[in-house]
Amino acid sequence: MKEELTFLRLLAERKQKLLIEHVDILREAFRIVKQAHPFKIDAIVILPDNLHAIWTLPENDADFSLRWR
Repeated sequence: MKEELTFLRLLAERKQKLLIEHVDILREAFRIVKQAHPFKIDAIVILPDNLHAIWTLPENDADFSLRWR
C-alpha cells in the first residue's frame, strides 16, 4: 500500500484567535502526536479560527483521525 496523503481542515470557534494566540501550544501538540503516531506535515496554514493541513501518513496507515484525538 502507498503512503496516504490527507487534506484536513480544523475549525475553531469563529471570531476566536486561539490558534494563533497559542501557536506554541499547537506546535508542541503536533510534536507530541508525531512522536506517538508518525506523519509528515507537507503543508500547513494556521489562521485565527481555522487550520488547513496536508499530511502524508506512513504506509498502511490511513487513520488520520487518530492524530486529532
